[in-house]
Order: sequence, then C-alpha cells, then structure tokens
Amino acid sequence: MTQAVVQLLAQDLNAQGGVYCPRPEAGMKLWNTHPKVYLDVAHTGEAKCPYCGTVYKLKEGEHFAAHH
Repeated sequence: MTQAVVQLLAQDLNAQGGVYCPRPEAGMKLWNTHPKVYLDVAHTGEAKCPYCGTVYKLKEGEHFAAHH
C-alpha cells in the first residue's frame, strides 16, 4: 500500500492547528474508511494518521499562527 501525502496550506488547519482524517483530499470517501481522528499538524509541520498512514503536512513556506 502506498502512503498518501496530503499537502496543506495554513488556512486548511483549524483554529488549534489540526485536521481530521479521513479527508476527501486524501482520496477517501467517508463511508468506507476509518473513524475520524484529529491530527495536530501545526506542532511539527506534519502528522501521520494512525489508521491509514496518510501523512498530512504543511506545504513548503507555510506557517501556522494560532489565533486567540
């Protein structure tokens, strides 16, 4: 199985700096995949889904600034 990598813009992250997997951008239909999990991308610039192995990472040059 090939590991998918989804490139994200900072605006794709939620207010806490994360995303949920599964996502349509990863080529997954919500009805035939794993449970929804929150992945913290902002902390290190990338996160890997523990269920499917999809890696979500910020595109080169993108930076997340938390909004208070």
